[in-house]
Amino acid sequence: MATNDRLRRYLTDELGDCCAEDVEQRIGELDVLETQTDETTLETDVQVLSALANETRYKIVRLLHAADGELCVCEFAPLLDVSESAISHALSDLTNAGLVARRKDGKWRKYRITGRATALLVALDGTKSL
Repeated sequence: MATNDRLRRYLTDELGDCCAEDVEQRIGELDVLETQTDETTLETDVQVLSALANETRYKIVRLLHAADGELCVCEFAPLLDVSESAISHALSDLTNAGLVARRKDGKWRKYRITGRATALLVALDGTKSL
């Protein structure tokens, strides 16, 4: 296999010598790594990261974080240079990703940041000085 040939060349460079058992051992170690990354976690994480990978959605999360409480859906329009429809769609995506929570208060919908979104922002902020 071409993959095993490349792995054998890599291991030879790393170890100075490489045999079939070295390749098989490393493949076994790599298989263990693969079992530690389950598909459900990957799908959920990609959904979260995709939700933040849009300027409008990211700004909404930052605004909610700065607000340190709830904001009504109507309060986003003066802060964002997009249509109300785009705001609603962004809030829906963020809610589905678990980054914001919403509640109905009479005829209004209010949004707040979740702990997961806060943790992601703290982590991002912590990397700025690296």
